[in-house]
Amino acid sequence: MRVEIQNLRREFGKTVAVDNVSFGFDHGQIYGFIGPNGSGKTTTMRIMATLDEPTSGDVFINGISAIEEPDLIRKFIGYVPDSLRAYWDTTVHEYLDFFARAYGIKGAQREAAVTQVETFTSLTDIREKKLTALSKGMRQRVSLARALINDPQVLILDEPAAGLDPRARIELRELLILLAEQKKSILISSHILTELTEICHGVIIIERGRVLEKGTIDQVTQRRAARRAYTLRVEDSPIEAMRDLMLLPHVENARIAAKEILFEIDGPPSVAADVLSSLIQRRHRVTDFHETRANLEDIFMNVTKGELQ
Repeated sequence: MRVEIQNLRREFGKTVAVDNVSFGFDHGQIYGFIGPNGSGKTTTMRIMATLDEPTSGDVFINGISAIEEPDLIRKFIGYVPDSLRAYWDTTVHEYLDFFARAYGIKGAQREAAVTQVETFTSLTDIREKKLTALSKGMRQRVSLARALINDPQVLILDEPAAGLDPRARIELRELLILLAEQKKSILISSHILTELTEICHGVIIIERGRVLEKGTIDQVTQRRAARRAYTLRVEDSPIEAMRDLMLLPHVENARIAAKEILFEIDGPPSVAADVLSSLIQRRHRVTDFHETRANLEDIFMNVTKGELQ
């Protein structure tokens, strides 16, 4: 489903939390929503999830207005807040069953839906545990399972990886990739930018309530990066290869990391072909030479100024 946010604005008194925000993304895509704390990410996501209303602007899911038809939009959306509210004396299964009932799923269909999300999110073994006894990682799994209970086509995830250990973050990342392969549209906010780089098709960067940059990773990179980054690996000495590399025109910032040589080229892609040809002519046995995908951390630091609302 196509998601379109158009000229969204949200005021709290004299404070403008969201200022004319517009962006969009399609089914099967994961878009990262990044910005400093207090930049307007959560407010925007709450409006998208129909939990808040904008001062002006609108959100459209496949052309349907979230402002005019919120009840219909809720059938298409799964929302994962930044923290799961714990309910005393409620088990994982009871919690998911409650929300399945809230969505109007009945009888055998409800039991099948709950069982399916428990299996998909690996909650089967802890389905009878109380929510208050779960770790942060398990609570995030439950929160994701709740968001999936009605098989939504759009997922909105607000800092789902916050506080998770490395294994839990990897497992969450794998789940999101699977969901994108199921053609779901996914918007995820996170401060762990290196992980977003690995899974996101595009990014929206926001600061002080305003969108500073948006588009696919490649589009943002081409607009923001003056140089292209490359990785080189050789069978012979990387030190000698780097020395020869630095003698070539347009090559800058070469360094060795582990057994790889990382460097930048200030010029069009055709220059990279000339660099590779020159290295081979100098009898270096090149085993790997590729352009490195843009790092969201670099783009983020280049775009934002660290300003607060």
